[in-house]
Amino acid sequence: MIKDVKAYNQYCPIARAAEILGDRWTILIVREFLCGSRHFNELVRGLPGISRTLLQRRLERLRRYGVLDRRLTADGRSEYRLTHRGEELQSAVWALGRWGYQWALSDPKPEELDPALLLWWVHGRVNLDQLPRTRIVIQFDFHTRRGKNVSWLVLEPQEASVCRDHPGFDVDLLVTADIAVFYDVWLGQITLADARDHGSIQIDGPPALVRAFPHWLQLSRFADVVRESGAREVTPTR
Repeated sequence: MIKDVKAYNQYCPIARAAEILGDRWTILIVREFLCGSRHFNELVRGLPGISRTLLQRRLERLRRYGVLDRRLTADGRSEYRLTHRGEELQSAVWALGRWGYQWALSDPKPEELDPALLLWWVHGRVNLDQLPRTRIVIQFDFHTRRGKNVSWLVLEPQEASVCRDHPGFDVDLLVTADIAVFYDVWLGQITLADARDHGSIQIDGPPALVRAFPHWLQLSRFADVVRESGAREVTPTR
């Protein structure tokens, strides 16, 4: 038994699993690995609010339990990957998310609508096989409670990346959106087409790229839950 984990002292598989995954942040760390993160700084971007010290402790615990493996890449960086034991958590984590959407996810609080985190999630769901063979730079102007937030998504034929500062390339598309509405689109609660029709999202750029944009981005993995329960009505912005 690992000393820094408080045991339930129950010979029960749920209790044993909770001893591994029940600490704050641990299940979200597993979520990030299932979504494709491999490096420490990627985890930091997907887990705003966690301290680097606590993240390191959680990673070491998951390694000791055999959920994670760490190796050095050719450039000397540490790379983390789920072991077979860790990959077996996938169905359980997505099932937890589906339950959370159906029974625990009410209207968002303003502090939960994080533009940087949302764009980080979006970049991990880009349809790379739908992209043109040239670089595409998309600027996102999100309107939030605190004012305008500007970020960039750089789409290359083989990868997508998020930039908090201007990437130094010409912008091909400009997406202007209310952050709450873009969250709704991401979750599949409204369609991008409906949001554009109601003026909540605007996409400016060459017509061919504007038409292609919806095909580049996949929705959240939980969008199918929304489709089963029905979509929301869009409230026009004023």
